[in-house]
Amino acid sequence: MLGRTRAVALVGLVGHLVDVESHLAPSLPAFTLVGLPDASLAEARDRVRAAVTSSGLAWPTRRITVNLSPATLPKTGSSFDLAVAVATLAGAGLVEVASVAGWVHLGELGLDGRLRPVRGVLPSVAAAVAAGHPRVVVPRGNLEEARLVPGAQVLAADSLAQVAAHHGADVEVLDVEPVRDVVCVVPARREPDLGDVLGQDEARYGLEVAAAGGHHLLMVGPPGAGKTMLAARLPGLLPDLDEADAVEVTAVHSVAGTFDPGGGLVRRPPFEDPHHTATPASIVGGGSGLPRPGAASRAHRGVLFLDEAPEFTSAVLQTLRQPLEHGELVLHRAAGTARYPARFQLVLAANPCPCGHAVGKGLACTCRPEQRRRYFGKLSGPLLDRVDLQLEVPAARAADVAGEDTATVARRVVTARAAQQDRWRGTGWRTNAEVPGRALHARLGADRPLVADLERAVDRGTLSLRGADRVLRVAWTVADLAGRAAPHRHDVAHALVLRTRGHGA
Repeated sequence: MLGRTRAVALVGLVGHLVDVESHLAPSLPAFTLVGLPDASLAEARDRVRAAVTSSGLAWPTRRITVNLSPATLPKTGSSFDLAVAVATLAGAGLVEVASVAGWVHLGELGLDGRLRPVRGVLPSVAAAVAAGHPRVVVPRGNLEEARLVPGAQVLAADSLAQVAAHHGADVEVLDVEPVRDVVCVVPARREPDLGDVLGQDEARYGLEVAAAGGHHLLMVGPPGAGKTMLAARLPGLLPDLDEADAVEVTAVHSVAGTFDPGGGLVRRPPFEDPHHTATPASIVGGGSGLPRPGAASRAHRGVLFLDEAPEFTSAVLQTLRQPLEHGELVLHRAAGTARYPARFQLVLAANPCPCGHAVGKGLACTCRPEQRRRYFGKLSGPLLDRVDLQLEVPAARAADVAGEDTATVARRVVTARAAQQDRWRGTGWRTNAEVPGRALHARLGADRPLVADLERAVDRGTLSLRGADRVLRVAWTVADLAGRAAPHRHDVAHALVLRTRGHGA
C-alpha cells in the first residue's frame, strides 16, 4: 500500500513543499528512507518506529520505503518525523489515506510519541499556505508561531497518538505533558535612553543622522568616551518594523531558534553585539549541512554592533563586505546554497590605538607606531569605504550635561524617514543609504556647484568615487532632518565632515 502526506523543507528562508510517500511491500521487514536526507533526518527511522509503538499502534512488519520528493532537494532537520510517521501509518492502513493526504505535517517525534517543537515553523507554514495547502499540523509548542501566518488552518497536537486519532486511527489518546522548551529564546532587550549620555553633541547628532538615513557608522575615541552607550541607543531611535519586515525578521529568528512566539511578530529592530572572539561562521552563518543564520542575518533591519572592531579577525571583518553592499548573504555549502537577508546598520567602535590613549598630542600613548598601524589596519580601506559616517568621540568631561531623550530624537527620525519614503516611492529604496549615486545625482539635476567640494576631494584622493556617493547620501539625510526638500551646499559640507572626521578615514 501507499501512504502520502506533505512536509516542508527550508533552504535558507525559502520553504519548499515536500511529498512524503511511504510504500509498504510484503517482504522481509526493513525501513528505508530516501530522497537526500541529512544525518539527523536519516535517524528519523529509529525515532518514528519507537514513537509509533509507544503510541499503542502496531508497527507494520513489512518492507517500508519512504521517499521524500523532490529527491534532488536537500532535506535537513527533524521536522520531517511526523510526516514520515503519518505516511507510514497511512500505508499500513492504520489511518485514513485521504485524510492524511490533505494535511501538511511538521514536528519532531520523541521516543515516547510526544511531539517536540522545531525551528522555522513560521516560514514553513507560510510556504505551505502559499502553495495552496493551508491545513497544517504542528507541535503544541509551535502553535502561537504558526498562527501568525494569515490563512493557515493550524492543528496543534501533543503526541503522535492525537494526530493518528484525528486521521481516523483506532487508538487510545492519553493526556501527555506538551513539550515546550526545545526552542532557545533570547530574553527581550530593554532599549536604553539616549538621555543617559552626557555631552557628545556631535556624536549624538551623528547617531541621529545614522538612524534617519540608515547609514553605517564608525566611532573612534578613548575608553570611557561613551561609544558603546551611543551604539546601544541606536535601535531605540529606529521606527517600528512594518508588516513585511516584521514577518521577514521573525522568519529569520524562527530559523535561528531565537524567536519568542508569545510576543507575536518581531516589531522592534533587532540588536546584535557579538564578542570580538566571534568566528566568521558565527557572524555570517554556518553549521553542518545547510548553514543557519548568523549574527549579520539576525540583525536584519536592525543594528549589528562590533565593539572594539579592530580586535575582530580580518576574516570576520571582510565577510561583512557582501551584506553591506547587497543586503543579503549567499552561503554556499556542499549540501546546497542558502540565502539570508542581511540589510542591517553596521556600527563599529574602536579605540585610537591598542592602549586607547592616542588622543590629542598622544603623550600618554605607550604604543609603537607599527602597533598603531597594525591595529587600525584591520579596518581595511574597502570596508571603511562602505561606512558613511566616521566620527571622533572625544573623552567625556565633568561639565557635560545630558541632551535630548530617545523619544524626542526618534520623532525627528520618523519624520525624516517619511520624507525619504515619499521621495523614493516605487523604486524599492526606503532610506537614503540604499539609493545608488546615479539616482542621487539625477535628483539634484544640473546643480554642479553643489557637488564641487566632493569632486575636489575625489581629485585630491581624499574620497573614492564610492565615498563621494556616500557623502551625498548623508547630505540628503541632513537635509531631511532639517526639513528641506533637497540638500544645500552646506549640507554637503556637513556630510563631508561627518564622513572624514574619524581616525584613518
